[in-house]
Amino acid sequence: MKVVVDMNRCQDHGQCVFAAPGVFSLDDAGHLVHVSDPDDALRDEVEEAADVCPLQAIRIEA
Repeated sequence: MKVVVDMNRCQDHGQCVFAAPGVFSLDDAGHLVHVSDPDDALRDEVEEAADVCPLQAIRIEA
């Protein structure tokens, strides 16, 4: 699984951090950072994070 975040769309709301904290986090400046190739065991959490993103900036690729 590959996680792609459109950083031009992302406004660092952090909803993904709550849904998938093992993949998404906010750095000290409050900007989103993520693991681009997380373990497939986290797929459900990543899908939830993509669903709750207010700007739909998260995409999952096979």
